[in-house]
Amino acid sequence: MSTLVTVKKPAECASDNTVCTASLRAIQDVMDVLGGKWKISIVTCLCYNPRRYSELLKLVEGISGKVLSRELKELEMNKLISRTVKNTQPISVEYAITDYGNTFKELIQIMAEWGIKHRKKIIGK
Repeated sequence: MSTLVTVKKPAECASDNTVCTASLRAIQDVMDVLGGKWKISIVTCLCYNPRRYSELLKLVEGISGKVLSRELKELEMNKLISRTVKNTQPISVEYAITDYGNTFKELIQIMAEWGIKHRKKIIGK
């Protein structure tokens, strides 16, 4: 059974290797679930509205259909998104963020804000 630890700032890690190691392990867990080029983009699209597969394929520029399918399966397996088959003609599939996936929304907003600031700082746009 693991013990909950308080994540400390990097300066505090220097004096407490146990907490630093636990913090790094927690970050690695996040990266295992959300790492890679596409997952955060997919989750970001779903944070605001449920989407059909074809919508996601258009919104997430550059992703192939095969990769999108794989990433959606992994996100669903980790309970961040849900997949609902709609009884329409033709049958359609809709993906949506789960309540658990919504716990990531605040971090996505912080990342987006940082990305905007970073872009301005680096390229001035």
